[in-house]
Amino acid sequence: MTAVVAFYAGVAILGVIIAAAGGSADVYRVGAPRGTAWLVASPLIGVAIGLVLVAASQFATARWQRLQGLRDGFRDVLGPLRHRDIVMLAVSSSLAEEILFRGALLPWLGLGWQAALFGLLHIGPDRRFWIWTVMATAMGLVLGALTLWVGDIGAAIAAHFVVNYLNLRFIAATPAQPSLRPPTHPLPDA
Repeated sequence: MTAVVAFYAGVAILGVIIAAAGGSADVYRVGAPRGTAWLVASPLIGVAIGLVLVAASQFATARWQRLQGLRDGFRDVLGPLRHRDIVMLAVSSSLAEEILFRGALLPWLGLGWQAALFGLLHIGPDRRFWIWTVMATAMGLVLGALTLWVGDIGAAIAAHFVVNYLNLRFIAATPAQPSLRPPTHPLPDA
């Protein structure tokens, strides 16, 4: 977990460096500043959107075998997850990725390009994960549009955290499905 947090710290620092090179190290506010009320409302809007996205994801996973394969692939790659691990993954990834992609790259590259780069960051280790790349690209568009609408990355951070936290809990809680393949070494007759 230390390596994961260190990686995401590097991602966040890269975001701040890119933003500073672009003329402003303020990676939280994007576009024209809004009133103080938005600083409170923004994360609340993000939580609501995150809950809607998770509900849609759970609904689709229950009905689409490819998404069930993706869930199983994550369980295989991540192994058993403790609650503390889930929280650390969700916090570090949502903060760092939003600082880089929505805080630094969105104002510089625009909505489409930052979403495409976000999707490319989410390429998995095998073919089961291709749908994750597509979903992450779409999520980059949603979170980017949300950021442009509210004027800061608070909503995107909150939505990203909710999605990662609840989906990781779902992955960790779902029992592994038994393999349908026959054993490679049949048992001898008794």
